[in-house]
Amino acid sequence: MKAELDKAMDFSEEAAIVEAVLLLEVEPVDEVSISKITGLSRVVVNESLETLVSRYDGVEHGIEPVRIAGGWAFAPKERLWNVLKERYGKQREDRLSRAALETLSIIAYSQPLTRMEIENIRGVGAEGMVRALRDKNLIKEVGRKDTPGRPVLYGTTKDFLKIFRLESIAELPKLDELDEKRFALNGPS
Repeated sequence: MKAELDKAMDFSEEAAIVEAVLLLEVEPVDEVSISKITGLSRVVVNESLETLVSRYDGVEHGIEPVRIAGGWAFAPKERLWNVLKERYGKQREDRLSRAALETLSIIAYSQPLTRMEIENIRGVGAEGMVRALRDKNLIKEVGRKDTPGRPVLYGTTKDFLKIFRLESIAELPKLDELDEKRFALNGPS
């Protein structure tokens, strides 16, 4: 009886299947999709993911399964990223300027918001920065504001979440009181 119970609790084979899916998929994949791809139940997929997280926890592995952008993917362990990012990170020309990072931060913390609202918070024009961030697929149009002229509302993309290794916007670091006032839609006080 105990041997049958131990065998029922062992998700090694299922974890191997889930591991293969994570390695073969280009984009992060959620539990529902893993279940559909593998034919495994959601419960078994979740147990398999827990098995993989435990399996890759040791220092002998350079990668780990992580939740990114609402799904699961393999990524280098954070402790190794400083060594790897020069070669495997975004190329130098893809790096964001300080102004682009500031604009991206405003959008991430205050989304959805219009270009004019971004400019009110930054205190300078943002058209070029918005275009550059859109071109890099870090932000996108998420709707239109219900005001005269119906200006475009911007928000962050899944690529933004992947690049910053976030599962969701809720994982952004908390702002201190001064930054909260600065990022408020009425601009700096």
